[in-house]
Amino acid sequence: MCGRFVQYEGMAIFIEELSPQIELFSGYDAQPIDRYNVAPSTRVQLLHAAEDGLHIDAVKWGWAPFWAKGKRPDPINARVETVTTGNFFKQLWPNCRALVPSEGWYEWVKDPDDPKRKQPYFIRLKIQKPMFFGALAQVHPGLAPHDGDGFVIITAASDQGMVDIHDRKPLVLTPEHAREWIEPGLTTARAEEIAKECCQPVEDFEWFRVGTSVGNVRNQGASLIIPILDSEQS
Repeated sequence: MCGRFVQYEGMAIFIEELSPQIELFSGYDAQPIDRYNVAPSTRVQLLHAAEDGLHIDAVKWGWAPFWAKGKRPDPINARVETVTTGNFFKQLWPNCRALVPSEGWYEWVKDPDDPKRKQPYFIRLKIQKPMFFGALAQVHPGLAPHDGDGFVIITAASDQGMVDIHDRKPLVLTPEHAREWIEPGLTTARAEEIAKECCQPVEDFEWFRVGTSVGNVRNQGASLIIPILDSEQS
């Protein structure tokens, strides 16, 4: 998974898709978020569990344990194959689970005739409904941002066709599995099972070429996810 995705609906739309009956400690509204080019290190709306209930908070995309800070940019993704056993994310797994609501993400494919040229693609659900990325997050209580806060999106292997676009994809969970993912009493064994076996299959998705404007993080707007025809120049 490359490092860009979208989050443009209002949080009320995401919650309606997740579960209208879900109880949240923090409030939300239907005001569109309008982010069509979410980049690493920016703050992103996510859902996570705390001692007093479920919260929606804006958290930095990227996280590293204190002992790895400054050695390299904070990772934005965590491979499902190693996140449950490795030391790097030991502080977060399995109790710091979170959900990142989204409508899709971008991948770039190298031009076979010119490796320096890359074509962006947008990937979304065929039914064009919101999706939920399984994530791990560190979020300290309180209104003020904390230096150690951040999140990573769990990624799984792509197969059955999407590998033509990229060999990794985010852990996209159905609303049912997403609700289970953020339940406080979820066992470690079940969390691992969801992470490794419950990603939505490739056949649930569609992807198409979009313009190269998405390559600039300053560019925003719905025009970034408009498909371009093969005859058009991107």
